Amino acid sequence: VQLAESGGGLVQAGGSLRLSCAASGFRLDDYAITWFRQPPGKERELVANILVGGGKRYADSVKGRFTISRDSAGNTVYLQMNNLKPEDEAVYYCNYVSIGGANYWGQGTQVTVSS
Repeated sequence: VQLAESGGGLVQAGGSLRLSCAASGFRLDDYAITWFRQPPGKERELVANILVGGGKRYADSVKGRFTISRDSAGNTVYLQMNNLKPEDEAVYYCNYVSIGGANYWGQGTQVTVSS
């Protein structure tokens, strides 16, 4: 059971990136998946969440700019990030919680936003 994030990189303010969270060993659409981020020197914070039924939740700081979605195959969750700001710079992680209550994290992907 593994999660792997990808898609991070360096982008200018106002630009866009799409992050991917891919699973091996299970189907992501069987679980609620959450994107978190950890800015330099700060605590990890929730960015967006997608439920099994498709419901979505966003942090106020990203509403209207970020979109979380799943692919039709059920193996990947995306985070489309538009109009990126310097304060979005962070390591982004995807997460799910198993039925038994264990937290699973990917290794993270770095997003750097230049002003």
